[in-house]
Amino acid sequence: MSQDKAVFYHAGCPVCVAAEQQVAQSLDPTRFEVEIVHLGNARQRISEAEAAGVKSVPALVLAGQTFHINFGASLADLKG
Repeated sequence: MSQDKAVFYHAGCPVCVAAEQQVAQSLDPTRFEVEIVHLGNARQRISEAEAAGVKSVPALVLAGQTFHINFGASLADLKG
């Protein structure tokens, strides 16, 4: 059985950390391969997040669909 990919993008803010703890860690690891990406530390991946449809973080890209969770920071803010 192959797993779908889930990528949780965040910037380390309190909203993002809470979403990671409540959402990303709640995904069934037998169904989803979960990757956590801190865009503040991995700025080179901002373009990847944009290509996936992420407009703000925290956001979860689940099996190719983007879900925005609350609002911590826009990607424009992360670009500096």
